[in-house]
Amino acid sequence: SRSKLEIDWPEREKMLEQVVDEARADRKRRGAAHDCIIPVSGGKDSHFQVWLLKEKYGLNPLLVTFNHIYNTPSGVRNLANLVSRSGCDLIRYTAGVDSVRRVSRHMLRKVGDITWHYHAGIRTVPFQIAVKYDIPLIVWGEHGFAELTGVVSLEDFAEFTRWTRREHDMRGVEATDLIGQADITERDIAPYLYPSEEEIERVGVRGIYLSNFTPWDAKGHGEL
Repeated sequence: SRSKLEIDWPEREKMLEQVVDEARADRKRRGAAHDCIIPVSGGKDSHFQVWLLKEKYGLNPLLVTFNHIYNTPSGVRNLANLVSRSGCDLIRYTAGVDSVRRVSRHMLRKVGDITWHYHAGIRTVPFQIAVKYDIPLIVWGEHGFAELTGVVSLEDFAEFTRWTRREHDMRGVEATDLIGQADITERDIAPYLYPSEEEIERVGVRGIYLSNFTPWDAKGHGEL
């Protein structure tokens, strides 16, 4: 759809600048250290997100990542590179190996996805951190369902919602649905419990996608 739409990218950039200014002002009001949260994996898009918000817009983001256990040596190096080169603070939630095995095995059988726990974790832990540390803005990279599948359009300015998290990223399965199945307990699903509506509203948490505001080019990000 991107090729068929006439997007005024300079105007979109002004909109992003407004979001950035509001985040900076809110951080000063709160007397906090971080302007926003960036959920990261350590890959090319994570590097681009952090570079853009820190170097171009001067924000001090808090990086949040979910250690899903299934790491490769290059993935570990990439994440370490992101942290060391950016100088940003990082919170890394490491899921317990036994819990991951139980959840992964069960969800492979249930929905055919051995990485369900990773999608659930990276879409949930940043919101747990946002509520805990009172950081309202979470900045994602691309909106995959606009960029890759066309479920929504760039004209929709889709933002992160609890509903899309469950239906799209978590295959329609909420973490609490797993309790009592395959020896899965409340302790096992702790990283996947989304904050209550009251907590989200209290902090004013919102999740935006950079691909709504800047031309998204994964190949270009890698080269950069």
